[in-house]
Amino acid sequence: MEYVYPAVFHKNEDESYTVIYPDLPGCISEGKNLGKAMFMAQSALKQWIAYLADKELEIPKASALQDVKTSSGEVASLVCAKVKKRRPVKLGDGLS
Repeated sequence: MEYVYPAVFHKNEDESYTVIYPDLPGCISEGKNLGKAMFMAQSALKQWIAYLADKELEIPKASALQDVKTSSGEVASLVCAKVKKRRPVKLGDGLS
């Protein structure tokens, strides 16, 4: 499945970026530059959604990008992540 969430990219004094997802409290990532921050943001989103799905927890609805508030030094952007649906494995399925 594909998930798209708005993320807030905050530029730090050392030119690195911290990334948060307003709809996913606690889902935070960082990167030494904007390109790496975008890559890490996608990875964090994928892992966060996979964890929620694995634990059968509710996956929050994503806010519209225009509803995300930013401060000075911040920019909001959509981040997309594809998460594979996991299927249960029966014991003995080709395992020796």
